[in-house]
Amino acid sequence: MVKLSDFAAVIFDMDGLVLDTEPTYFIAWQQAAQMMGYKLLASFCESLSGLHYQAVTEAVLSYCGADFNLQRFNELSGHYWYEHVNRCGIHSRTGFNELIETLIQQDIPYCLATNSSAMNAKECLAFAKLDHVFSTIISRDEVLHGKPAPDIFLKAAAILNIPIQQCLVLEDSHAGIVAAKSAGAYALWIPATKTLDPVTLSLCDAKMNSLAELVNCKKHL
Repeated sequence: MVKLSDFAAVIFDMDGLVLDTEPTYFIAWQQAAQMMGYKLLASFCESLSGLHYQAVTEAVLSYCGADFNLQRFNELSGHYWYEHVNRCGIHSRTGFNELIETLIQQDIPYCLATNSSAMNAKECLAFAKLDHVFSTIISRDEVLHGKPAPDIFLKAAAILNIPIQQCLVLEDSHAGIVAAKSAGAYALWIPATKTLDPVTLSLCDAKMNSLAELVNCKKHL
């Protein structure tokens, strides 16, 4: 059983883990593609979970063909994304607030380590009214390689001044789990989608269904 007290720090992913942002991206990508005469299947969008911006655009270009207008796609998807989140907001995932309260009570340091840019991360947290929660945010902008490379998590541990081997990394995506394991952290997988990748399951140190489950582990000890 995973116990928070076994770790010196907790490192959070953002998209799909803290925030339920990934469906908002999928909606925007699909609307943009449709406007351009293309169709992005839900399964394809899910396969992009956890990847950084450049990897996403490369995958979309490969999927749609060399003639696909990436600039137009990015403009449209950005427009549809802002339209959607301005109307509906962004929700945090179940158990997040309770987990933060528990970490504060136990005096366990924590930070955010995301494949998103710093600007995008701050925007998303603001839309979710969580822009006050993380005093330390490590973004894709600050490292040479994004996830699935380990750079982001290694930098997070360095900033926290805690060995990565003593850090619990919370991730929802395959790319994130690969990055956490490569870094040497304890990788807890909390999937954001119903489709479970058996390879991800074989790589992670443990799997839970929600952040609330992690909080409840503490309560039952």
